[in-house]
Amino acid sequence: MNYWLIKSEPDAFSIDDLKNCPGRKEHWDGIRNYQARNFIRDDMRKGDLVLFYHSSCPQPGVVGLCEIVSDAYPDHTAFDPSSKYYDAGSDPDNPRWMMVDLRYRRKTKRLISLEEIKRHADRLTGFPLIRRGNRLSIMPVDKAHWDLILSLE
Repeated sequence: MNYWLIKSEPDAFSIDDLKNCPGRKEHWDGIRNYQARNFIRDDMRKGDLVLFYHSSCPQPGVVGLCEIVSDAYPDHTAFDPSSKYYDAGSDPDNPRWMMVDLRYRRKTKRLISLEEIKRHADRLTGFPLIRRGNRLSIMPVDKAHWDLILSLE
């Protein structure tokens, strides 16, 4: 099993939005970064667990847990000219962008803020979230880092 952190702006799609989706499940579309795409395409698997992180908000941080419930498949929004994620260069026969389905598991007992996570930097060596300049919306999480973050609940 792998562990991940995904970021979403809560005014675009929040943990509550995922919770309120039919079956508490939704596809994770619109990823337009090659490194993040490669994580989806090559490394994410059904059953992997995910920290849901609210970003670009007054208090960014981990707000919930979800699970990957599908293998990677082509992101259909890349082929839709009316979508904000449209990519004219993406070919349905050789798709450039991929997505997975996520299922809500639970909210964290409280917000685990980025500020609080950074206070544990000495125990989170190599954790991409606290690395300077990291702006990825999807990142792997080591099991030890996963356990530490959840212990902060």
